[in-house]
Amino acid sequence: MANFSKSNVPQFSVEVYQNEFLPEGGREVNAIVTVASTGGGTLGGAPLTATASPAHIPGQAPGAAVVVMVDCSGSMDYPPTKMRNARDATAAAIDTLRDGVAFAVVDGTHIAREVYPGNGRLATADSQTRAQAKEALRKLSAGGGTAIGTWLRLADRLLATVDVPIRHGILLTDGRNEHESPEDLRSALAWCAGRFTCDARGVGTDWEVKEVTSIASALLGTADIVADPANLAADFTQMMENAMGKEVADVALRLWTPVGVEIKFVKQVAPTVEELTGRRTEAGPRAGDYPTGSWGDESRDYHVCVQVPQANIGQEMLAARVSLLVPDREGGTPQVLSQGLVRAVWTDDMAASTSINPQVAHYTGQAELAQVIQQGLDARKSGDVDGATAKLGRAVQLAAFSGNADTAKLLAKVVDVVDEATGTVRLKAKVAEADEMTLETRSTKTVRVKK
Repeated sequence: MANFSKSNVPQFSVEVYQNEFLPEGGREVNAIVTVASTGGGTLGGAPLTATASPAHIPGQAPGAAVVVMVDCSGSMDYPPTKMRNARDATAAAIDTLRDGVAFAVVDGTHIAREVYPGNGRLATADSQTRAQAKEALRKLSAGGGTAIGTWLRLADRLLATVDVPIRHGILLTDGRNEHESPEDLRSALAWCAGRFTCDARGVGTDWEVKEVTSIASALLGTADIVADPANLAADFTQMMENAMGKEVADVALRLWTPVGVEIKFVKQVAPTVEELTGRRTEAGPRAGDYPTGSWGDESRDYHVCVQVPQANIGQEMLAARVSLLVPDREGGTPQVLSQGLVRAVWTDDMAASTSINPQVAHYTGQAELAQVIQQGLDARKSGDVDGATAKLGRAVQLAAFSGNADTAKLLAKVVDVVDEATGTVRLKAKVAEADEMTLETRSTKTVRVKK
C-alpha cells in the first residue's frame, strides 16, 4: 500500500488483497483493491468547507454545482399528492445545499424547461436564492410526456456554465421514457458521461427499473426506488447531503500491466457492483484509466482480474500496478494519489496455490448474487417458473452465506424460503410490484467481507 498526500486534498489509500501464488501453468490472477478516501478538500488546495470554500470568496467560482431534474409529466398527477411530494422533496434538497454551491431546477416532461433561476444560468446558494427557488417550485404542475434525455442534456448545458470540480445531477421520474427513443436516451447518456455524475430515483411503481439504473450506472451515481411518494423529502435530503460531501471529482483507477498480461475485467464490487471493463480509456503504453466519479469520505472495493503469461515454478512477476489519479485542472500531468501492486508467484506448494483469498471469494459471490437476482426476475417476468426458482434460490443461498441481510429480506418478499443453506425456495403466488422493483433496483448492493 502506498499513500500520497497534498495539502487540502483528501488522503487516498490503496490496499490490495490477493493470493499471489499460482500453480505450474496457472495464468489467472485475481485481486480485490480497496480504495479509501479520508479528510481534506478539493483539488487546487482550496478546501470545500463551510468556511473556506472558494464559493465564499467574492469574485471566485463555486466549488460544486447541482441541477435537480423533476419529472412533471402528466402521470405525476396520479395521485395528486405525488406532485406535491416532489415539490416538497425538491425544496428539502434546496435547503440542504451548502452556501456558495451553484444550482438550478429543471422541469422535465417531453421537453426540459428551466424552473429556476432561468436564462441558461445557475444561481449561487444563499438564503435569498434558496427562498426564490422554493417559491418558483410552486409553479410546477403535471402535464405532458417523458423524454429524460432532454432533461439530462439541459442539465449538462447548465452545469457547463461554471468551472467547478464537482458537477452533479439529481433526477426524479415516475414513468417510462415513452416520448423519445431508447437510442435518444443512450445518446444523451453517452454525451453526459464523464461531464457530471447523477443520482436517479424512481417514485411509485410505473417506471422502468432498467432505465433508471442505466442512468445512474452511466453517470456513476446511485439508483433507488421510492415506492411511497411521502418518503421523497427524506430521500432527496440524504442524496443532497451525500452530494455536498463529495470533495474530489474525476478520480480514475489506472491499471498498468507488463507486456504479455491481458486484462480480463475490472469491476467495482462495493458498495455496489458496477462493470467498468468497457469504460477503459487508454493512458499511454499498456495503461488504461477506469472512471470512478466523485469522492468524499468513503471506501470502495474493486475486483481486478488479469491473465499472465505462463512461467516456471519459482518465478514471480508484477502482474499489474493500480494507481488512483486525479486530473490537473490546468491541463498538466495528473496527480497520483495512491497506488498498489498485484503480484504473481509460481509455486509447487499446492496448499498455497489452491487457496482462495477471502476477499476475492466474497466479492465473486456478491457479483454472482447481483447477476442471479436479475436473471431470476427476468425469468419470472417471462413466465419461466423453473428458471426463476433456480436463480432466485441460488440468490437466497448466496445472500445467506455472505451475510447480505438486506438482500435476503428483499428476496423473502418474492420467494418463500424453504432452506436457505441449499437455496430451496418456492415462488410466491402474489408479489407486490413495489417489492419486486425494490429487489431489482437494489440487487447490485453488496456487503463487505465478514470479519
